[in-house]
Amino acid sequence: MQGTVDGFSYGVVTPLVAYLMACLGGALGLRCTTRAMLVASSRRPAWLALGSAAIGSGIWTMHFVAMMGFSIEEAPIHYDRPMTYASLGLAVVMVGIGIFIVGYRGATGTPLFTGGTITGLGVASMHYLGMAGVRFHGRFTYSTPTVAASVLIAVVAATAALWAAGRVRGFLWSVGASLVMGLAVSGMHYTGMAALGVHLDGTARAAAGAPSASVLAPMLIGPLAFLLLAGVVVVFDPLMVMGRPGRTPVEHKPGVPAAAVASHAERRSAPRTGPRTDRRPEPHGARTPQNR
Repeated sequence: MQGTVDGFSYGVVTPLVAYLMACLGGALGLRCTTRAMLVASSRRPAWLALGSAAIGSGIWTMHFVAMMGFSIEEAPIHYDRPMTYASLGLAVVMVGIGIFIVGYRGATGTPLFTGGTITGLGVASMHYLGMAGVRFHGRFTYSTPTVAASVLIAVVAATAALWAAGRVRGFLWSVGASLVMGLAVSGMHYTGMAALGVHLDGTARAAAGAPSASVLAPMLIGPLAFLLLAGVVVVFDPLMVMGRPGRTPVEHKPGVPAAAVASHAERRSAPRTGPRTDRRPEPHGARTPQNR
């Protein structure tokens, strides 16, 4: 028996809040990735790990905020908690792999393509593993072409976001990239939901379905608190807020720490304000204007 699905039980509220969560996680994660490219190698893993957790938590929170408005009219919905939290772990790990590749190898060429692909597959895997944790009297079916389109959207969006993180162009640039990333992640989610079909078994009409806000809300507290803490870290880091406005982006060379390249570029472009002190000493006995 075919089930009747409503993905917008609360109207535009859940899609809008879900989009904002994706933008928040994307903004924090991209700024952390950008910050990692400006520090010494010893501190880079911490910033990349924070960025991975922020993006993964943002994507996961976006998915389940959107799922608050999802209901099946003929059946109540429940969630398998281990599988639901496993989807969060999968998102953080796969996004982390992609971000670490770009953070250490640069946001160009093969590293960008590899990192973007892995990150995009992580986003898509989180979505479909999260959907596998939905419990009701029936089963989901999917349209293969629409699923493929959702995965493609995720990969393209992740690659574009990582490319933007590698272009050190200041805070506003990262904000714009996070807005695009949030739109793409939300688009991937609703494309994946458009591929969904619901088939109910004979006991499905025992109880009416309802929106799952009361079930999901407690599970969202942890990731939301983490996003807020990550936001505090970003706000109180001056370089994260100010970015590098007015400077030409520094090309990252493989094998050379990005911080060293940036420092060399700053010294090279800094104006000289005093007399030169790097002249070679005159040879002993050389003629000067006084003894000529």
